[in-house]
Amino acid sequence: MTPFASIASAAVEFPPHQVGQQEALSGLTGFGGPQFDRFAASASVQKRRIALPLPQYATLSGFTEANDIFIKTAMELGERALLSAFDAAKVKPSEVDIVFSTTVTGLAVPTLEARLATRVGLRPDVKRVPLFGLGCVAGAAGVARMYDYLLAFPDQISVLFAVELCSLTLQRDDYSIANLVAASLFGDAAAAVVAKGSARTPTGPRVLATRSRLYPDTEEVMGWNIGSNGFQIKLSTEVATVAEEYLGEDVRNFLNDHGLTPADISTWVCHPGGPKVIDAVEHALDLPADALDHTRNSLRDNGNLSSVSVLDVLRANMADPPPPGSFGLMMAMGPGFCSELVLLGW
Repeated sequence: MTPFASIASAAVEFPPHQVGQQEALSGLTGFGGPQFDRFAASASVQKRRIALPLPQYATLSGFTEANDIFIKTAMELGERALLSAFDAAKVKPSEVDIVFSTTVTGLAVPTLEARLATRVGLRPDVKRVPLFGLGCVAGAAGVARMYDYLLAFPDQISVLFAVELCSLTLQRDDYSIANLVAASLFGDAAAAVVAKGSARTPTGPRVLATRSRLYPDTEEVMGWNIGSNGFQIKLSTEVATVAEEYLGEDVRNFLNDHGLTPADISTWVCHPGGPKVIDAVEHALDLPADALDHTRNSLRDNGNLSSVSVLDVLRANMADPPPPGSFGLMMAMGPGFCSELVLLGW
């Protein structure tokens, strides 16, 4: 039998403050204009959830206050996401052996999963693996790292916790195109995924294999400049180009190693990086028009949630599963510049 881990549940929780696209732009950044409107109109985002009531963003005094709010809000959303995932998986928090956590929109030491451990009922001997800096790829990478761990410990249970409060990173005095795009695109949420080793009764899709890929000379494609004002985004127009140039071949090679082709994949769990990136993935893999519907719906309704987005798409696909015996592929790209591929089986 091919070694596997099973995904027992995926849960996503949002902050209560929902804003429409036009409403969000001037409220989050304090500036607008025709150029800004052009980015907003092309982002394919209709609405988003944000960490604070919209008027409060203009009153933030700087990075220290924003990061304090990040920790407080991340704790609240993270607790809800973890408890929702445990409930959906019918797993007690005390049964969890290891917790992976990821964020790229705030800093906390002790890390978030350490602060949440007692609050949600994790054991004192739970292993912790905090991940930082992976950005949008981290949802898929976190699932892959859970799989790696559970291959070694097939009788154990793992959880991945992701929280991204992108609205707290936006720079109100940054008129760069990258900041305009970010203000038009990113939203806030938290997610949690529970996975089981193969020695436990499988529930949900199985993780069958993974592959990580770093692309040469692409370090400046995406990331942060971190300074006294906090997180200033670096976001190149090359993201879609890199996706179209590399991802098709990477996916085909990965699937071929497992005796599959893109035509064998019925479920595509793709991170909604943005409309151009989604189009590039669709074109590179020659996908049917409806193959990335859950991805486009997530972008439309929530914006790009960084690491949480692909987990939101996973949740949607698990709620509407393909027939038994079907294959799926989870994929995301992020800072590095890099991609992560996760082969799924139902």
